[in-house]
Amino acid sequence: MAAPSPGPREVLAPSPEAGRRVATSSSSRGGLLWRLRDKQPRLGLFEIDPGHELHRLTCMMQAGLWAAIQVSIDHPLLGPPTEEDFSEVMTQVQEGFELGTLAGPAFAWLRHSLGLAEKDYQASLGPDGPYLQFLSTSKSKASFFLSHDQRFFLKTQRRKEVRALLAHLPRYVQHLQRHPHSLLARLLGVHSLRVARGKKKYFVIMQSVFYPASRISERYDIKGCEVSRWVDPAPEGSPIILVLKDLNFQGKTIYLGPQRSWLLRQMELDTAFLRELNVLDYSLLVAFHCLHKDERGPGSSLVLRTARSVQGVQSQEEPGAQNRRLLPEAPNALHILDGPEQRYFLGLVDLATVYGLRKRLEHLWKTLRYPGRTFSTVSPALYARRLYQWVEAHTE
Repeated sequence: MAAPSPGPREVLAPSPEAGRRVATSSSSRGGLLWRLRDKQPRLGLFEIDPGHELHRLTCMMQAGLWAAIQVSIDHPLLGPPTEEDFSEVMTQVQEGFELGTLAGPAFAWLRHSLGLAEKDYQASLGPDGPYLQFLSTSKSKASFFLSHDQRFFLKTQRRKEVRALLAHLPRYVQHLQRHPHSLLARLLGVHSLRVARGKKKYFVIMQSVFYPASRISERYDIKGCEVSRWVDPAPEGSPIILVLKDLNFQGKTIYLGPQRSWLLRQMELDTAFLRELNVLDYSLLVAFHCLHKDERGPGSSLVLRTARSVQGVQSQEEPGAQNRRLLPEAPNALHILDGPEQRYFLGLVDLATVYGLRKRLEHLWKTLRYPGRTFSTVSPALYARRLYQWVEAHTE
């Protein structure tokens, strides 16, 4: 990948012995023992155990990420990222593979601004438990994984998507500075993995919008259109929970009460930003679970803290212009919105599809194939407006 700055640097992993131990740790741990230790339900998720076809790949990802995060622990960033930090490429060589870390210092600073400790990040993505394979209804050929604690989401990406993400990264960080309670998914790292002399595979890491997942009953991926936006639900009693789509949401409403005005304003700010980046095909993830009686209303046991910026983020704007809100005292508070009877998980994901020539041609083809119907490949301006209107129409 072309980088405008100092160019790639190649280093050995901080602890080669630890790296080799990490790469084999999952195979030496009994699957039954791990399942006994983990008491959280994993409906729709499958452990990548030693018999899984992706086991070797994910073990290398765990070993490489453990070593890469150790670098940021040993060499913490002392201030906001520079232009060189956004374009740095670090390659760590381990036995049998190499892991690249793109814009590592910039992402380390972003993680710090979110209050995420590097040791916790390392523990989630390292060898402490097997990754989980996520059963996706996406039409892309990407692979989807979750960390063993389901806190972080990993997704393989094509090279051109990675280039788009990195090109937008400075403006993405700036947007989160200006709007610290943004609905945009928190992108935490971009990496490459090369096995032996093979082709590089790229993947991104983000904070999972659907966390904690233990009480979530329904999940949706919303694009604000109708073509190819239906998923056959899992049979009743099936252990698999699918991410459903727009047409599955028909007849449902998100009840937010006084929180609705905040959500509409934030959707307006975030979709305007994505329109400026000339991107489309992003999704609004929506999930919810019912609140218990003692969690509802002003006298509930849910403690709210005063609206704040995320740690380390400063802005010259007035707080009102940043569209801050009261955050629930809960994990993943930036993606949680409590209504009178339901807790909602909301986040905008998949921010790397640029409206270039290929998408323009796809728009013309779909216009001819689906006359009078709405589909995802439209101009960024129409896409942003339509998704905002969907939220406006489905909230009260």
